[in-house]
Amino acid sequence: MTRDSEVPGRHYIDGEWTDGDSTTTFESREPATGEVLAEFQRGTSDDVSSAVAAAEAAADEWQALSYIDRAEHLWEIFHELRDRTDELGTVVSRECGKELSEGRADVVEAYHMVEWAAGNARHPHGDVVPSEVASKDAYMRRKPRGVVGCITPWNFPVAIPFWHMAVALVEGNTVVWKPAEQTPWCAQIVAEMFDDAGIPDGVFNLVQGYGDAGNAIVEDDRVDTVLFTGSAAVGHEVAGKIGGQPGRSACCEMGGKNAVVVTDTADLDIAVHSAVMSSFKTTGQRCVSAERLIVHEDVYDEFKRRFVDLAEDVTVGDPLDESTFMGPVVDQEQVEKFAEYNELARQEGATVLVDREELAPDAIPDGREGGNWVGPFVYEMEYDPELRCLTEEVFGPHVALLEYSGGIERAVEMVNATPYGLAGAIVAEDYRQINYFRDNADLGLAYGNLPCIGAEVHLPFGGVKKSGSGSPHAREVIEAVTERTAWTLNNSKEIEMAQGLSADIRTEE
Repeated sequence: MTRDSEVPGRHYIDGEWTDGDSTTTFESREPATGEVLAEFQRGTSDDVSSAVAAAEAAADEWQALSYIDRAEHLWEIFHELRDRTDELGTVVSRECGKELSEGRADVVEAYHMVEWAAGNARHPHGDVVPSEVASKDAYMRRKPRGVVGCITPWNFPVAIPFWHMAVALVEGNTVVWKPAEQTPWCAQIVAEMFDDAGIPDGVFNLVQGYGDAGNAIVEDDRVDTVLFTGSAAVGHEVAGKIGGQPGRSACCEMGGKNAVVVTDTADLDIAVHSAVMSSFKTTGQRCVSAERLIVHEDVYDEFKRRFVDLAEDVTVGDPLDESTFMGPVVDQEQVEKFAEYNELARQEGATVLVDREELAPDAIPDGREGGNWVGPFVYEMEYDPELRCLTEEVFGPHVALLEYSGGIERAVEMVNATPYGLAGAIVAEDYRQINYFRDNADLGLAYGNLPCIGAEVHLPFGGVKKSGSGSPHAREVIEAVTERTAWTLNNSKEIEMAQGLSADIRTEE
């Protein structure tokens, strides 16, 4: 699974590998070293237009197949993903910097999603609905929307594309995919799997490139639905552009300013473990990562001591080393953003508890000096919902400890005091506190006595408020990529209407 960096990777359009419309290329760089992994053709709006045209032309023939026949192509990919988990997981770790267990988990989640989508092809679709009129049958049927544009992020470069595409394809849509520019190697391997699976020409299309290629998908009115996972800024732009266009829809899952609540009844072993996982796994680069730890005054000092000790010691290292807990951040832009928000926290009154923003030279793995290395940054401060460092997403290992007093109501008030509403967790032994959090926290994803991370593929994954406009994932994405038709059939020789509406035709005679 090596890439020859002298031969740029290409787009996959209408069943063919192509250099596309431009001679411009871009590079994939390894976050742990800064070295070039491979070079790829950069897509243009014309390349996107060609891909959309191919998807549109292939739609009728693809839709005419049965669910089972469409799913057969996905089963081929399921087996390849499962058989090559370690191999592809290593590529994920090399290209986006996640440690090895996370790289493997990315691939496992992908094949779980494919398994769910392909298996769902044999499950019932639609609903039989009782009619008010005994002589009528009523039911709902689904049909594909048409061409689905998928725009996916770098932090889950294999799993999230299959969140979008597996269901969309099995439901009968055709796809144009623009992956993140940071992880084009992973995207090319996925496209090779579709090619190997014999997917009909035009049903699946890949255009590599930057945001201008993604924007071309959004602006092409032949694309019926856009599925987007990424930043709130871009996601709201996508939703805004498409929302006003009749017949088009967008389903966007975006970021968060997530929190873990530790109540006065918490088991502190669970609380500290959950907080470390929530804040530092994937180097804080998950949309569900926790950047706020809201801790009751009765347990605050003990929790702080234990959390800070671990934050000082968690292993930052080579993502290909099994002993690593945190790898590098994805690129220099993330390094700079992390540093800017750390400085903002200082300016807004933070007391810094752990500052590993710049790792000591002897803490950087040998031969990896050119990587994007940062460590945890942890601080405490007086709670103020107006502070930017407590309300804006950083997307890195930047964590605020916030003490609260009073009941669970106060903790949930603090959880909700951001524009976001993606994920959150509570650690408590009192089920009443857990249930209050469950019922009153403004979240799309909530966890009890668990880290604020994780996704099982059969559950919806999305947020509320600024965090999303739908769940482009699992069962919920079916709503985004299909239309429902309510069908009523009269089995009688007479016409009888619901609600007592008269069916009599009256004339003057």
